[in-house]
Amino acid sequence: MTETGLIADIGGTNARFAVVDRASGAVLRAATLSTDDHPSPVEAARVVLADAAAAGVTVPDRGAWAVACPVLADTVDLTNHAWAFSIAEARDALGLERLSVVNDFEANAHAIPELGPGDSVAIGPDASGQPGHPIVAIGPGTGLGVAVLLPDGVGGWRAQATEGGHVTLSPTDETEVRLLRHLWPTHPHVSAERLISGDGLLLLYRTLAALEGVAAPLDRPEAVSAAAVGGADPLARAAVDRMFALLGTVAGNLVLSTGALGGVYILGGIVPATLGLFRASSFRARFEAKGRFRDYLAPVSTRVVTHATPAFLGLARLLRGDTER
Repeated sequence: MTETGLIADIGGTNARFAVVDRASGAVLRAATLSTDDHPSPVEAARVVLADAAAAGVTVPDRGAWAVACPVLADTVDLTNHAWAFSIAEARDALGLERLSVVNDFEANAHAIPELGPGDSVAIGPDASGQPGHPIVAIGPGTGLGVAVLLPDGVGGWRAQATEGGHVTLSPTDETEVRLLRHLWPTHPHVSAERLISGDGLLLLYRTLAALEGVAAPLDRPEAVSAAAVGGADPLARAAVDRMFALLGTVAGNLVLSTGALGGVYILGGIVPATLGLFRASSFRARFEAKGRFRDYLAPVSTRVVTHATPAFLGLARLLRGDTER
């Protein structure tokens, strides 16, 4: 009988669940559910489990979930959603022998060694990372996730979750100085996530409009992205370009701070969906713009992960026991 596991990538907007073959990681049943449509992840998981049971799939006895928040104790409280739950209570409610819960970008970092040649595209030098050095995983979605993949000294990797999305954002030009001055009265701490995320894109769009004294009729991040891709709205395009420039600055800072000469992998929902704009943006120029350390950063690879569900790859590793957790 096939041994199965219940994996989930739980963000502030959507929760992606799958029942997988524990040995191979093959997805047997999957569903993407809106977090707003269910009172807790347990109820959402039950929808997927009921579907799997109806299809004759073996009932999972283990689980591995990724959540968009710190995981420091039994109680998990999502950063950008009202869901909060006890790991032990969720495990028992779903009849699981074991439930591992990790930060979502820890799961994404664990996925990096599993990526195939067609699962990412290079932005800048198409080079392999330097062996024996850390790798950074970063990505804007509902929030801004950051994790570091560290060599374990014996040929494997250890993922370290961080809250690097909440570092203080620093300006690099006069426009960004004006942006921050406009935001400080209402946001005394402007973090990287404040402007490099879905909500951040909308805030950038509205703030740029305010600075230019023009209307900002769009009211959703998706609408701003669509208007930028279509080329009909210069303000939307400016907001997207600015967000990607800021992402380049933050990613470069992370490499300097962690020694991640193994490369930077960009994940999350926004960048892969707007890859053409990202390629044309100043992301890479801003990534390298570190004064005397430009030459240190110039050879470091930056890649956009195009795999549809990278967190699932990392969670499958967790179920197999291929990580230290």
